[in-house]
Amino acid sequence: MAGITLYYHEKDEVKVSKDLDLLRLRPMSDFVWIDMNNVSRSTEEKLENILKIYILEEWEIEEIESSSRYSESEEYIVANSNFLQLKQDEFREENVSFILKNNILVSVRDCNLRSFSETERKVMASPRHYNSGYSILVTLMATRIDYDADLIENITREISALSRSMTTSKEVDEELIHLIKNLQEKSMTLLETIIDKQRVISSMLKSAKFPLDEKPILSIVIKDINSLIDYSKFNFERLEYLQNTFLGLVNIEQNKIIKIFTVITIIFMPSTLIASIYGMNFDHLPGAHIFSGFYLTIAFMVLVLASMLWFFKRKKWL
Repeated sequence: MAGITLYYHEKDEVKVSKDLDLLRLRPMSDFVWIDMNNVSRSTEEKLENILKIYILEEWEIEEIESSSRYSESEEYIVANSNFLQLKQDEFREENVSFILKNNILVSVRDCNLRSFSETERKVMASPRHYNSGYSILVTLMATRIDYDADLIENITREISALSRSMTTSKEVDEELIHLIKNLQEKSMTLLETIIDKQRVISSMLKSAKFPLDEKPILSIVIKDINSLIDYSKFNFERLEYLQNTFLGLVNIEQNKIIKIFTVITIIFMPSTLIASIYGMNFDHLPGAHIFSGFYLTIAFMVLVLASMLWFFKRKKWL
């Protein structure tokens, strides 16, 4: 849902509010998460003044080098990552920025993401497990990695279906190469975003600011990421194999066509030669003045043609 959402503790529950002014009315220690989804710049500036932070613009996030997408100072931690969104069977990268200050997580995004709604559900279901923004950020990352794993499984199923269609089909479909190319691009985009999260989470593990009780979960997430990277590389190998298989099938089909034309040319070559000889404008041609010469020539041409066909059949060239 677009807008700003504040999550804060009240007794043993997590409450939700859309009123930014609530930050001035309640103690800061009550708040754990402030989610900003496609909000105006004036709202961002208002939150910056309250929390004394700086929220990066989208163009600033895009220009950040991949090696510098995580930074921390004495007061706060800033992490930026790319989250994938599936639209019309294509991946679209969405920049997401996280700011951690005074145990409060501020997340900035421009669209609805499934991992955020799932994390919200977890927070509302088990409020005691989310006493700080650190635990929410870890849950967000873990949930996102689970979603990326689902995307990889979907790509794997598409590759398997494509492989079966290539082995059972008698004709080589030219659209297959486009399907393989699209799957390669989707796998590459997914792998890039996973590696991006690997860098960010590795920096979290190295950080002295992160609570020790959150680092075992981060270690598990890193192991999951490594498994996903290996799985993505395996998908790349399968796609490369399918591409080579496709090109091999294309070469076989082309060789069959060339073989047919070659055989037809060789079969009719002797007949063409005989017809060319007797088409010469000379007065003295053997058999040219015989009454049955024409029919004998045709019979000889048919005999040569039949002999050639019999020879090619025997050699199994036809």
